[in-house]
Amino acid sequence: MATYKKKGLKRKNKDLNQNQSTTAEVFETLDQSASSTEKIVAKYQNYIIGFLLLVVVMVLGFLGYSSLILDPKSDEANNELFTAQNFFGQALIDTENSDSLLNLSLNGADGKYGFLDIIENYSGTHAANLATYSAGMAYFQLKDFKNAIKFLEDFDSDDKILMALALGGIGDSFAQLDQLEEALGFYESAFKVSENNFTSPKFLLKAANIASYLENKNKASNYYSIIKKNYPKSAESNLIEVQFEKNLVK
Repeated sequence: MATYKKKGLKRKNKDLNQNQSTTAEVFETLDQSASSTEKIVAKYQNYIIGFLLLVVVMVLGFLGYSSLILDPKSDEANNELFTAQNFFGQALIDTENSDSLLNLSLNGADGKYGFLDIIENYSGTHAANLATYSAGMAYFQLKDFKNAIKFLEDFDSDDKILMALALGGIGDSFAQLDQLEEALGFYESAFKVSENNFTSPKFLLKAANIASYLENKNKASNYYSIIKKNYPKSAESNLIEVQFEKNLVK
C-alpha cells in the first residue's frame, strides 16, 4: 500500500472534531483507491495471470531446454569434434597427405562429422564455436583464404589468446590475398585484444612489417620499439635489428 503524507492533520490550535473529520476523509480516500484498484485487478486479472503463467512457462522451458536438449547436444558435439580435430592434427604432421586430411577434418569420414557438420548440426554449443575456428584454420592451410576469413570472422570467444590467433589468422589471409591494409588492421586488432608473450610480439612484428611495406614508417618504428621494450625475451625481439635495418633504414 502506498505511503501518504497526511498534511494538515497535526495543525496547532485545531479542535478534535476537525482532526477526526480530516482523518475520516483520508480513510475514505484510501477506501475509494482500494476499491478502484480491486476493480482494475478484477477487470484485467485474466491478462495478469496469463502474463505470469507465460513468464513461468518461458523460464521452465529454458531450463528444460538447457538440461534436456542443449547439454546432451553438447556432449554429442564434443565427441564429434574430437574426431575432426584428430584429422586436423594429423594434417599438420603428415605434410604429404595434409590436404586430404584437412578435407576429412572439414567434411568428416567413417560416419563421423567434420567441422562443417558440427557447425550446422550443433549450433549454439561450445563445440560448434570451436569448430568454426578450426574450419577457418583448415581452410587457411588449404589456401582457401576467402573461406578462412569467413569462418574466422564468425568465431567468438572469451579466451583472449584464441581470439588473438583468430584475428591474426584473418590478417594472414588478407595478406595472402594481397589486401595489405585489411591485413594490417587485423594484425593490430590481434595484438591489442590480448597482451601476452605468445601472440602479442608475433602480431606486432607482422603489423610492423606490413606498415613498413605500406611506407607508414612511424607506425612501423613504433611497433618495433614496443616489441623491444615490452617483449625483450621474445624470438621476435631478436629479429628487430634485422627488420629495422631491412625495412626502415635506407
